[in-house]
Amino acid sequence: MSTTGPIPVTIGKFEVHGILGRGGMGTVYSAFDPTIQRPVAIKALIKRALDPDQAMVVLERFKREAQAAGRLMHPNIVQIYDYGESPEVAFIAMELVPGKTLHQRLLERRRHDFAQIGSIVDQLLSALEYAHRNGVIHQDIKPANLLLTSEGHVKVTDFGIAQVESTRMVVNNEPLGTPHFMAPELLQGSPATPSTDVYSAGTVAYELLTGQRAYSGSTAFVMRQVMDPEVKVIAPSQADPRIAPELDQAVLKALAKRPEERFQGAAEFRAAFQRGIEATLRRVGEVQAPLPISPETTRSLSAAARLLRHADATGATSSMPGRYGSQASPSPSAPVSSAHKPRLLVVDDEERILTSLKALFRDDFHVFATSNCSHALRFVEKFHMHAIISDQRMPEMLGVELLRRAKITSPTSMRLLLTGYSDLNAIVGSINEGEIFRFINKPWNNRDLKQIVQEAVEIGLTVGERRVLRVNTEARQEMAVLVVDPSYELLRSVKEMLVGVCQIRHALDADSAMDQIDQHPVSIVLMDVEYTGAEGVALLKTLKHEKPGILSIVVTSASDSELMIELINQAQIFRFLNKPVNQQLVRSHLLAALERAQLLRESPELTKLYQPAAAVARPDMPDAGLPPGPAAMPLAAGS
Repeated sequence: MSTTGPIPVTIGKFEVHGILGRGGMGTVYSAFDPTIQRPVAIKALIKRALDPDQAMVVLERFKREAQAAGRLMHPNIVQIYDYGESPEVAFIAMELVPGKTLHQRLLERRRHDFAQIGSIVDQLLSALEYAHRNGVIHQDIKPANLLLTSEGHVKVTDFGIAQVESTRMVVNNEPLGTPHFMAPELLQGSPATPSTDVYSAGTVAYELLTGQRAYSGSTAFVMRQVMDPEVKVIAPSQADPRIAPELDQAVLKALAKRPEERFQGAAEFRAAFQRGIEATLRRVGEVQAPLPISPETTRSLSAAARLLRHADATGATSSMPGRYGSQASPSPSAPVSSAHKPRLLVVDDEERILTSLKALFRDDFHVFATSNCSHALRFVEKFHMHAIISDQRMPEMLGVELLRRAKITSPTSMRLLLTGYSDLNAIVGSINEGEIFRFINKPWNNRDLKQIVQEAVEIGLTVGERRVLRVNTEARQEMAVLVVDPSYELLRSVKEMLVGVCQIRHALDADSAMDQIDQHPVSIVLMDVEYTGAEGVALLKTLKHEKPGILSIVVTSASDSELMIELINQAQIFRFLNKPVNQQLVRSHLLAALERAQLLRESPELTKLYQPAAAVARPDMPDAGLPPGPAAMPLAAGS
């Protein structure tokens, strides 16, 4: 490492341009990677500047930061590019994020409105949810470790005390971290859990909502307040009366002193916080309602979508105005106003694909098209979309993440992902997090694509503009989860998690599972397909065709890609669980399945629409104007 004055010229292969900041872990430089030709941030430790007694501990912690964050790839987590070490310096090369930390924004006394707060906390919890699933706990969530871009994107950085497999991190009997944002159990030296990060995220949410920290004063005084079970934090609504009770409840539960009284995972806090934000926005009148569609128009549009789908399936011509092909009547009809057409949002960063999709659907739908993910999310906020199509490989954020955020804003919009078999992780993630209606493989077949989109719009119209209510206690208790597991291990876990919530049944193999389903009503099947084998896979396929109202959750190994694709295509799996199984994730997926089962019970017409429909690409049909490739087969996603 050569230097000119206090700033090095290079660090490793990287050209240093300037200093971005200094912190407890060293200096952060703006730099440039001449090999990849991209700007980077370099976090560097000068070894001679370290306390000799602590040098080994600090360097090991620094390397662990690179290892922990380096295994995480998420749009809200700063990406690690490289780690290097020389006799003089240890450094991490990472993504350079333009913008300021949330701490800097708060020091500027910059207040965020409720919608912005909802977005910031949602992105933070999305990152934590992903990190926890991958065995990484941050342990130092605070405003200074949250980077905000000018577009409002959040990037979590500094996994400096993140621990793999939830081991504790204490140096000289003192916990590492910032006491104002640390959970009581960390200050007491206890092991960290996902709920530890939930607490810290709660302190960030509290400060955003109130403009003040949950606990203030000297470090020693704050530590005493945090560890004292009798000291309660003041409800956020005491600082801002506009805050709804639901938001108070979410934040106060996240800040519970006892870990078992908190949300046990980021996903639970995230859902509760968003409900609180929505209630607060309604209370202050900041929600812009979607443009209304009358019941008569909805019924007409739904009937039109069914006619369009039937016409494509049979090859019949349509008498609908503006429809492609010949008309039943020789007299031209007046064009349909876009305001009275179902709404379709198309998102892709390739202009030729946007142009192709707009041309394909403009006669039947009011098409919104954009290559910018932020614009797409604003469209979803302003207008209720009946269906959304997004490409997976978007530069701003992955299509899976875009559709997941769209689901929060507009849960009744049907979501479709343009992707390929090679994006297996994206496919599984989108099923578990985004509830994608269908996957569309590039290059597609126009007729197949039209049929899929028309099905999606018909479902969107059937569900309507309403938000599905959460499952109530009575409805849950009437439902049954069938656990197919010869080892009894999965059954024991489910019984512990869902005791008193719903009925739980058990089958040792596929044959006894079918007997159970024939004898008793079952809403959800939870199956370890590595134990049940080919018979279990065959049962899941049969169930989706014969009893589509039953939802399937599959436990398997992430490496079994062919099996997962087969189940996606032919059994419409509702959720996947990778081994080793995360117990909180099992519970989250089961509760989501109970909600969906209630929707299917209340709207039985949706059950038929969710049945797998094998769409075979026909060579005589026009393609989308994409480069030649293998015949495209749309993938049927989990219902």
